Amino acid sequence: MSGSGKADRREWILRAAVQQGLLDPEAAVLAGFIDLDGVNETVRSLRNAFPDSPRVLHAFAAKANCLVPVLEELRVSGMGCEVASAGELAQALDAGFEPAQIVFDSPAKTRAELVQALTLGIAVNADSFQELSRLDEILATHRSDSRIGVRINPQVGAGSITAMSTATSTSKFGIPLEDEGNRQRLLQAYRDRPWLTWVHTHVGSQGCPLDLIARGIAKAVEFAEEVNDRLGRRQVTGIDIGGGLPVNFDSDETTPGFGTYVDRLREQTPVLFSGAYEIITEFGRSVLAKNGFTAAYVEYTKTVGGRPIAITHAGAQVATRTVFAPDTWPLRIEAHDPRGRAKQSRPVPQDIAGPCCFAGDLLARNRTLPLLDAGDIVVVPDTGAYYFSTPFHYNSLPEPAVHGARVNAGGRVTFQLLRPAQAVHPASALAGT
Repeated sequence: MSGSGKADRREWILRAAVQQGLLDPEAAVLAGFIDLDGVNETVRSLRNAFPDSPRVLHAFAAKANCLVPVLEELRVSGMGCEVASAGELAQALDAGFEPAQIVFDSPAKTRAELVQALTLGIAVNADSFQELSRLDEILATHRSDSRIGVRINPQVGAGSITAMSTATSTSKFGIPLEDEGNRQRLLQAYRDRPWLTWVHTHVGSQGCPLDLIARGIAKAVEFAEEVNDRLGRRQVTGIDIGGGLPVNFDSDETTPGFGTYVDRLREQTPVLFSGAYEIITEFGRSVLAKNGFTAAYVEYTKTVGGRPIAITHAGAQVATRTVFAPDTWPLRIEAHDPRGRAKQSRPVPQDIAGPCCFAGDLLARNRTLPLLDAGDIVVVPDTGAYYFSTPFHYNSLPEPAVHGARVNAGGRVTFQLLRPAQAVHPASALAGT
């Protein structure tokens, strides 16, 4: 879908939400929206980019949007699910994923969590030598059909966002491949454990260029080849290449695409696509971000120091990363009138503020937009992943409702409630005191 087509769909969805009362200046001042048709289109593009083979499992990274109805939609579209906690595992099972379609990654898996995963047959990627020892103990008394691998850190360096880069020389994730003695120790670990049949890596996500990601995956594949050569058998049969395709937050264009990503992988590590290995991917942000937006009413406006400020109901509670790291996580803002129509008045610089009680709660500073008035609506595109789905409970602000939307060929919009708005009632009122 073109950038202009996405903008049109956003406005159709927004206007329908106002007409149907899903956005209301008194009863529903903030909500998240997910374009479910767009989600399915994105999943199709992901599947089409990789070889058409049952040996590829695309496991959606649940952390990017852990709402169970969203996970259900992704399951129906043909994806698996990658989880990184007991909570996400429970959500994946609630969404109906078969254990064989789930991958469990976490640097801090408890013994009980590992027993559960291994008993169910969920794939497990060990994050450390100590975790491998724990797996030894469990597998001594538990039979398991789980695919088990080791997460290696290829130590290829950082992208532009250090916090999103997981293949640095000192990353907390995985076993560092280049640290002294580790390669030999890992080779011995595979030799001693015939059930160790996968290699996993994840270089990072937002801010990581494709070349960096591809180099890290190439090192993981090279290590898998080394294991098999040293052991004289094809013990490693699968490569989990993680996710990490960065998202363009500057416009509605989806760049880079999954096809570009796969082309870069083919250049760096063609053996990955030779048919010798099963493949798992773990994309999250790139599947959901551009298929969701946040909408909030402007409650008040004021001018301070000569600069207009719009006080809205969307702030740090639904855009935490943007508020606390605005230079790293900038978001676009769109101005709409109370009926949801895009405003066309002369753009002026203004601040877009949230409701949280601290001075830095700003979605945008000195942003040039049509002048916002009380009762208008701001739309924040590209927030389908990590934003409204995992709110920050500052000031005990309630979780907003999240709605899935579908648009038929005639432009009619229908909605599905994905998460109800959190009710705000004092306990004393509920108790009748």
